[in-house]
Amino acid sequence: MNKTNYSPVTEFVFLGLSASRPVQHLLLAFSTVFYVTIVLGNLSVVFTVVFDPCLHSPMYFLLANLSFIDLCFSTVTVPKMICDLYSGHKTISFQGCVIQIFVLHVLGGSEMVLLITMAVDRYVAICKPLHYLTIMSPQMCILLLSGAWAIGLTHSVAQSAFAVHLPFCGPNEIDSFYCDLPRFIKLACTDIHRMEFMVTANSGFISMGTFFLLIISYIFMLVTVRKHSSGSLSKALSTLLAHITVVVLFFGPCIFVYMWPFPTVPVDKFLAILDFMITPILNPIIYTLRNKDMKMAMRRLSIQLLSLRKIS
Repeated sequence: MNKTNYSPVTEFVFLGLSASRPVQHLLLAFSTVFYVTIVLGNLSVVFTVVFDPCLHSPMYFLLANLSFIDLCFSTVTVPKMICDLYSGHKTISFQGCVIQIFVLHVLGGSEMVLLITMAVDRYVAICKPLHYLTIMSPQMCILLLSGAWAIGLTHSVAQSAFAVHLPFCGPNEIDSFYCDLPRFIKLACTDIHRMEFMVTANSGFISMGTFFLLIISYIFMLVTVRKHSSGSLSKALSTLLAHITVVVLFFGPCIFVYMWPFPTVPVDKFLAILDFMITPILNPIIYTLRNKDMKMAMRRLSIQLLSLRKIS
Protein backbone atom coordinates (compact mmCIF):
# COMPACT_ATOMS: atom_id res chain seq x y z
CA MET A 1 0.00 0.00 0.00
CA ASN A 2 1.12 3.56 -0.71
CA LYS A 3 2.08 5.06 2.66
CA THR A 4 0.79 8.47 1.59
CA ASN A 5 -2.74 7.04 1.41
CA TYR A 6 -2.39 5.19 4.69
CA SER A 7 -5.08 6.16 7.24
CA PRO A 8 -4.79 4.01 10.36
CA VAL A 9 -7.96 2.63 11.93
CA THR A 10 -8.61 4.01 15.43
CA GLU A 11 -11.81 2.11 16.22
CA PHE A 12 -13.83 -0.88 15.08
CA VAL A 13 -17.58 -1.27 14.61
CA PHE A 14 -19.34 -4.43 15.77
CA LEU A 15 -22.10 -5.69 13.48
CA GLY A 16 -23.45 -7.73 16.39
CA LEU A 17 -25.72 -10.75 16.26
CA SER A 18 -28.61 -9.06 14.46
CA ALA A 19 -29.50 -5.74 12.82
CA SER A 20 -33.18 -6.04 13.81
CA ARG A 21 -34.14 -3.82 16.77
CA PRO A 22 -36.79 -6.24 18.15
CA VAL A 23 -34.21 -9.04 18.06
CA GLN A 24 -31.68 -6.74 19.72
CA HIS A 25 -34.15 -5.97 22.51
CA LEU A 26 -34.68 -9.69 23.02
CA LEU A 27 -30.91 -10.26 23.08
CA LEU A 28 -30.53 -7.39 25.55
CA ALA A 29 -32.99 -8.98 27.99
CA PHE A 30 -31.53 -12.44 27.43
CA SER A 31 -27.90 -11.37 27.94
CA THR A 32 -28.70 -9.22 31.00
CA VAL A 33 -30.51 -12.03 32.80
CA PHE A 34 -27.80 -14.52 31.91
CA TYR A 35 -24.96 -12.23 32.98
CA VAL A 36 -26.55 -11.51 36.36
CA THR A 37 -27.01 -15.27 36.81
CA ILE A 38 -23.37 -15.86 35.84
CA VAL A 39 -22.13 -13.32 38.39
CA LEU A 40 -24.32 -14.60 41.22
CA GLY A 41 -23.70 -18.29 40.46
CA ASN A 42 -19.93 -18.13 40.11
CA LEU A 43 -19.39 -15.69 42.99
CA SER A 44 -21.48 -18.02 45.18
CA VAL A 45 -19.13 -20.89 44.33
CA VAL A 46 -16.00 -18.81 44.98
CA PHE A 47 -17.21 -17.39 48.32
CA THR A 48 -18.53 -20.75 49.50
CA VAL A 49 -15.22 -22.48 48.84
CA VAL A 50 -13.22 -19.63 50.40
CA PHE A 51 -15.26 -19.27 53.60
CA ASP A 52 -16.26 -22.89 54.31
CA PRO A 53 -13.36 -24.88 55.87
CA CYS A 54 -15.04 -28.16 54.88
CA LEU A 55 -14.40 -27.32 51.22
CA HIS A 56 -10.69 -26.57 51.59
CA SER A 57 -9.69 -29.51 49.42
CA PRO A 58 -7.95 -29.71 46.01
CA MET A 59 -11.15 -30.44 44.05
CA TYR A 60 -13.02 -27.42 45.41
CA PHE A 61 -9.93 -25.20 45.19
CA LEU A 62 -9.74 -25.93 41.46
CA LEU A 63 -13.51 -25.54 41.10
CA ALA A 64 -13.42 -22.08 42.68
CA ASN A 65 -10.70 -21.03 40.25
CA LEU A 66 -12.73 -22.38 37.32
CA SER A 67 -15.69 -20.26 38.47
CA PHE A 68 -13.43 -17.22 38.78
CA ILE A 69 -12.06 -17.67 35.25
CA ASP A 70 -15.56 -18.21 33.84
CA LEU A 71 -16.77 -15.04 35.55
CA CYS A 72 -13.85 -13.05 34.10
CA PHE A 73 -14.37 -14.66 30.68
CA SER A 74 -17.96 -13.43 30.54
CA THR A 75 -17.14 -10.03 32.04
CA VAL A 76 -14.66 -9.25 29.26
CA THR A 77 -17.37 -9.47 26.58
CA VAL A 78 -20.96 -9.62 27.87
CA PRO A 79 -21.22 -6.20 29.65
CA LYS A 80 -19.84 -4.53 26.52
CA MET A 81 -22.42 -6.37 24.41
CA ILE A 82 -25.21 -5.32 26.79
CA CYS A 83 -24.11 -1.66 26.59
CA ASP A 84 -23.93 -1.85 22.79
CA LEU A 85 -27.41 -3.39 22.55
CA TYR A 86 -28.81 -0.74 24.88
CA SER A 87 -27.18 2.31 23.29
CA GLY A 88 -26.97 1.12 19.69
CA HIS A 89 -23.43 2.52 19.59
CA LYS A 90 -21.43 -0.63 18.77
CA THR A 91 -17.85 0.59 18.59
CA ILE A 92 -14.60 -0.26 20.34
CA SER A 93 -11.23 1.49 20.16
CA PHE A 94 -8.26 -0.20 18.52
CA GLN A 95 -6.52 -0.46 21.90
CA GLY A 96 -9.69 -1.81 23.53
CA CYS A 97 -10.01 -4.46 20.83
CA VAL A 98 -6.40 -5.60 21.29
CA ILE A 99 -6.81 -5.71 25.08
CA GLN A 100 -10.00 -7.76 24.75
CA ILE A 101 -8.26 -10.28 22.46
CA PHE A 102 -5.28 -10.49 24.81
CA VAL A 103 -7.33 -11.03 27.98
CA LEU A 104 -9.62 -13.57 26.29
CA HIS A 105 -6.64 -15.66 25.21
CA VAL A 106 -5.06 -15.45 28.68
CA LEU A 107 -8.31 -16.68 30.24
CA GLY A 108 -8.97 -19.25 27.51
CA GLY A 109 -5.47 -20.72 27.70
CA SER A 110 -5.60 -20.77 31.51
CA GLU A 111 -8.97 -22.53 31.51
CA MET A 112 -7.70 -25.20 29.10
CA VAL A 113 -4.82 -26.03 31.44
CA LEU A 114 -7.10 -25.79 34.49
CA LEU A 115 -9.47 -28.34 32.97
CA ILE A 116 -6.49 -30.66 32.43
CA THR A 117 -5.51 -30.09 36.07
CA MET A 118 -9.04 -30.96 37.18
CA ALA A 119 -8.84 -34.15 35.12
CA VAL A 120 -5.55 -35.02 36.86
CA ASP A 121 -7.19 -34.35 40.22
CA ARG A 122 -10.07 -36.72 39.40
CA TYR A 123 -7.62 -39.35 38.11
CA VAL A 124 -5.65 -39.30 41.37
CA ALA A 125 -8.86 -39.31 43.46
CA ILE A 126 -10.36 -42.26 41.56
CA CYS A 127 -7.31 -44.33 40.69
CA LYS A 128 -4.98 -43.55 43.61
CA PRO A 129 -7.30 -42.61 46.51
CA LEU A 130 -4.83 -43.59 49.28
CA HIS A 131 -2.20 -41.18 47.91
CA TYR A 132 -4.63 -38.41 46.94
CA LEU A 133 -3.84 -35.88 49.69
CA THR A 134 -0.11 -36.55 49.35
CA ILE A 135 -0.03 -36.04 45.58
CA MET A 136 -2.57 -33.19 45.43
CA SER A 137 -1.04 -31.22 48.29
CA PRO A 138 -1.75 -27.49 48.72
CA GLN A 139 1.69 -26.70 47.32
CA MET A 140 1.02 -28.86 44.25
CA CYS A 141 -2.38 -27.21 43.69
CA ILE A 142 -0.85 -23.73 43.82
CA LEU A 143 1.95 -24.85 41.50
CA LEU A 144 -0.54 -26.30 39.00
CA LEU A 145 -2.70 -23.17 39.13
CA SER A 146 0.33 -20.90 38.67
CA GLY A 147 1.36 -23.04 35.70
CA ALA A 148 -2.11 -22.67 34.18
CA TRP A 149 -1.95 -18.87 34.37
CA ALA A 150 1.64 -18.80 33.09
CA ILE A 151 0.75 -20.98 30.09
CA GLY A 152 -2.34 -18.86 29.40
CA LEU A 153 -0.23 -15.69 29.48
CA THR A 154 2.44 -17.19 27.22
CA HIS A 155 -0.20 -18.41 24.77
CA SER A 156 -1.84 -14.99 24.65
CA VAL A 157 1.44 -13.15 24.13
CA ALA A 158 2.32 -15.52 21.28
CA GLN A 159 -1.06 -14.92 19.65
CA SER A 160 -1.32 -11.18 20.19
CA ALA A 161 2.24 -9.91 19.73
CA PHE A 162 2.20 -10.02 15.94
CA ALA A 163 -1.41 -8.75 15.68
CA VAL A 164 -0.66 -5.48 17.47
CA HIS A 165 1.74 -4.36 14.75
CA LEU A 166 -0.47 -5.17 11.77
CA PRO A 167 -1.45 -2.21 9.55
CA PHE A 168 -5.17 -1.42 9.59
CA CYS A 169 -6.48 1.10 7.09
CA GLY A 170 -10.10 0.02 6.63
CA PRO A 171 -12.64 -1.47 6.54
CA ASN A 172 -13.21 -1.47 10.29
CA GLU A 173 -16.38 -3.58 10.69
CA ILE A 174 -16.19 -6.79 12.74
CA ASP A 175 -19.04 -9.20 12.07
CA SER A 176 -19.42 -10.21 15.71
CA PHE A 177 -20.23 -8.76 19.14
CA TYR A 178 -16.63 -8.94 20.42
CA CYS A 179 -13.06 -8.84 19.11
CA ASP A 180 -11.88 -12.29 18.12
CA LEU A 181 -8.47 -12.81 16.57
CA PRO A 182 -9.50 -14.41 13.22
CA ARG A 183 -11.89 -11.59 12.34
CA PHE A 184 -9.47 -8.97 13.68
CA ILE A 185 -6.50 -9.96 11.51
CA LYS A 186 -8.80 -10.41 8.50
CA LEU A 187 -9.18 -6.59 8.45
CA ALA A 188 -5.43 -5.99 8.18
CA CYS A 189 -4.12 -4.27 5.04
CA THR A 190 -1.51 -6.90 4.32
CA ASP A 191 -1.12 -10.54 3.33
CA ILE A 192 -2.41 -12.60 6.27
CA HIS A 193 -2.01 -16.17 4.99
CA ARG A 194 0.91 -16.91 7.31
CA MET A 195 -0.97 -15.39 10.21
CA GLU A 196 -4.03 -17.48 9.44
CA PHE A 197 -1.84 -20.55 9.68
CA MET A 198 -0.32 -19.33 12.97
CA VAL A 199 -3.78 -18.77 14.47
CA THR A 200 -4.95 -22.21 13.37
CA ALA A 201 -1.76 -23.90 14.55
CA ASN A 202 -1.56 -22.10 17.89
CA SER A 203 -5.18 -22.03 19.02
CA GLY A 204 -6.90 -24.57 16.77
CA PHE A 205 -4.57 -27.53 17.14
CA ILE A 206 -3.96 -26.80 20.83
CA SER A 207 -7.72 -26.71 21.47
CA MET A 208 -8.36 -29.91 19.53
CA GLY A 209 -5.34 -31.70 21.01
CA THR A 210 -6.29 -30.74 24.56
CA PHE A 211 -9.90 -31.76 23.96
CA PHE A 212 -9.01 -35.25 22.74
CA LEU A 213 -6.43 -35.63 25.52
CA LEU A 214 -9.10 -34.87 28.11
CA ILE A 215 -11.69 -37.18 26.55
CA ILE A 216 -9.16 -40.03 26.36
CA SER A 217 -8.15 -39.46 30.00
CA TYR A 218 -11.79 -39.60 31.14
CA ILE A 219 -12.37 -42.81 29.17
CA PHE A 220 -9.25 -44.29 30.78
CA MET A 221 -10.57 -43.37 34.23
CA LEU A 222 -13.95 -44.97 33.51
CA VAL A 223 -12.24 -48.15 32.35
CA THR A 224 -10.11 -48.14 35.50
CA VAL A 225 -13.02 -47.81 37.95
CA ARG A 226 -15.01 -50.44 36.08
CA LYS A 227 -13.27 -53.05 38.25
CA HIS A 228 -14.75 -51.47 41.36
CA SER A 229 -18.22 -52.01 42.79
CA SER A 230 -21.26 -50.77 40.89
CA GLY A 231 -21.73 -47.99 43.44
CA SER A 232 -18.20 -46.69 42.89
CA LEU A 233 -18.64 -46.90 39.14
CA SER A 234 -21.96 -45.06 39.31
CA LYS A 235 -20.49 -42.24 41.42
CA ALA A 236 -17.38 -41.97 39.23
CA LEU A 237 -19.49 -42.01 36.06
CA SER A 238 -21.70 -39.20 37.39
CA THR A 239 -18.66 -37.08 38.29
CA LEU A 240 -16.83 -37.68 35.03
CA LEU A 241 -19.89 -37.08 32.86
CA ALA A 242 -20.21 -33.65 34.50
CA HIS A 243 -16.57 -32.91 33.64
CA ILE A 244 -17.01 -34.19 30.07
CA THR A 245 -20.07 -31.95 29.59
CA VAL A 246 -18.09 -28.86 30.60
CA VAL A 247 -15.16 -29.87 28.36
CA VAL A 248 -17.39 -30.37 25.30
CA LEU A 249 -19.22 -27.07 25.82
CA PHE A 250 -15.99 -25.14 26.30
CA PHE A 251 -13.86 -26.71 23.57
CA GLY A 252 -16.57 -27.14 20.92
CA PRO A 253 -16.81 -23.44 19.94
CA CYS A 254 -13.02 -22.98 20.31
CA ILE A 255 -12.27 -25.81 17.91
CA PHE A 256 -14.82 -24.54 15.38
CA VAL A 257 -13.60 -20.93 15.51
CA TYR A 258 -9.88 -21.68 15.28
CA MET A 259 -9.80 -24.80 13.11
CA TRP A 260 -12.09 -23.04 10.59
CA PRO A 261 -11.20 -19.44 11.48
CA PHE A 262 -12.64 -17.85 8.32
CA PRO A 263 -16.04 -19.50 7.74
CA THR A 264 -18.37 -18.55 4.91
CA VAL A 265 -21.32 -18.43 7.32
CA PRO A 266 -21.29 -16.49 10.61
CA VAL A 267 -21.87 -19.55 12.80
CA ASP A 268 -18.92 -18.88 15.07
CA LYS A 269 -20.34 -15.73 16.65
CA PHE A 270 -23.45 -17.65 17.73
CA LEU A 271 -21.31 -20.52 19.02
CA ALA A 272 -19.39 -17.94 21.06
CA ILE A 273 -22.59 -17.47 23.09
CA LEU A 274 -21.92 -20.96 24.49
CA ASP A 275 -18.52 -19.93 25.85
CA PHE A 276 -19.52 -16.51 27.14
CA MET A 277 -23.02 -17.09 28.53
CA ILE A 278 -24.07 -20.75 28.60
CA THR A 279 -21.00 -22.60 29.93
CA PRO A 280 -20.35 -20.10 32.79
CA ILE A 281 -23.91 -20.73 33.97
CA LEU A 282 -23.78 -24.49 33.59
CA ASN A 283 -20.52 -24.85 35.51
CA PRO A 284 -22.01 -23.81 38.88
CA ILE A 285 -25.09 -25.94 38.15
CA ILE A 286 -23.11 -29.02 37.11
CA TYR A 287 -20.52 -28.80 39.86
CA THR A 288 -22.69 -27.33 42.63
CA LEU A 289 -26.35 -28.36 42.47
CA ARG A 290 -25.30 -31.96 41.85
CA ASN A 291 -22.80 -31.90 44.73
CA LYS A 292 -24.13 -32.66 48.19
CA ASP A 293 -21.17 -31.14 50.06
CA MET A 294 -21.37 -27.91 48.08
CA LYS A 295 -25.12 -27.57 48.65
CA MET A 296 -24.70 -28.11 52.38
CA ALA A 297 -21.86 -25.57 52.49
CA MET A 298 -23.96 -22.98 50.66
CA ARG A 299 -26.79 -23.60 53.11
CA ARG A 300 -24.43 -23.08 56.07
CA LEU A 301 -23.02 -19.90 54.53
CA SER A 302 -26.54 -18.56 53.90
CA ILE A 303 -27.51 -19.22 57.51
CA GLN A 304 -24.38 -17.45 58.76
CA LEU A 305 -25.04 -14.42 56.55
CA LEU A 306 -28.66 -14.21 57.73
CA SER A 307 -27.52 -14.45 61.33
CA LEU A 308 -25.02 -11.61 60.86
CA ARG A 309 -27.72 -9.51 59.17
CA LYS A 310 -30.11 -10.02 62.09
CA ILE A 311 -27.40 -9.09 64.62
CA SER A 312 -26.55 -5.91 62.71
